[in-house]
Amino acid sequence: MAITASMVKELRDSTGAGMMDAKKALTETDGDMEAAVDWLRTKGLAKAAKKSGRTAAEGLVAVVVDGGTGVAVEVNSETDFVGKNAEFQEMVSGIAAVALGADDVEGLNAADMGGKTVADVVTDKIATIGENMSVRRMAKLSGDTVVSYVHNAAAPGMGKIGVLVAMTGGDEAFGKQVAMHIAAVNPASLSEDDLDAAVVEKEKQVQMDIARESGKPEQVIEKMIVGRMKKFMAEITLLNQSFVVNPDLTVAKAAEEAGATITGFARLEVGEGIEVEKEDFAAEVAKAVQG
Repeated sequence: MAITASMVKELRDSTGAGMMDAKKALTETDGDMEAAVDWLRTKGLAKAAKKSGRTAAEGLVAVVVDGGTGVAVEVNSETDFVGKNAEFQEMVSGIAAVALGADDVEGLNAADMGGKTVADVVTDKIATIGENMSVRRMAKLSGDTVVSYVHNAAAPGMGKIGVLVAMTGGDEAFGKQVAMHIAAVNPASLSEDDLDAAVVEKEKQVQMDIARESGKPEQVIEKMIVGRMKKFMAEITLLNQSFVVNPDLTVAKAAEEAGATITGFARLEVGEGIEVEKEDFAAEVAKAVQG
């Protein structure tokens, strides 16, 4: 019988198998969905479905810079052990290289990587390594100069934190210092101008509530808030932060002295924002035994 795209999609959704594998399974079984699932299981290609419900909060961030363009990609796994696996690292490196030609994660997952989509490459790796994995995030940056930095490197160009810095002027050494600062301090934005208005409003409201607890008059409170918000901006915006290399200078002043203008940055940290269910050690061992 004719194998339709919807049949292939249904089999992929239920098994986690790659597109070509799902199509081949349906062809081999003449479109019988249950038989196709069994066919994939016998070939070891349906393992991914068993792993897809597990939380993948470990893994690696890989960075690649090509001329004036840089990209950082977070690829997650379930355990830190897989992040040290050469096979996983090779895949992550390949995905990062492909990401230079993609605009977002959706486009990256659909991009070609050695004759398969990135999504299918990841699915195949889930089956062979035996852990849930996903391409979670990517950040792309362009500028006259783009510098990258990896913190806690597990292999060249990949580690637990990946940073990109775009700038005009200056040199790579200064750019690397700024990238290390960003890795350590984790600023929320470049400056006040591109800080999320909701973040500013929330902090202002919190400070207003704190000030009102003191019982001071409203006109005094308003003056207090101006100073507190200025301090808040200095703490969370890159250009206003004290430079870790020389705390006597702000990052903006350090850039000025280095003849550089920082135009943008990106910072990805493995597992950032992912909620992981805590288990006791016995439960972890039991899960490992069960597969």
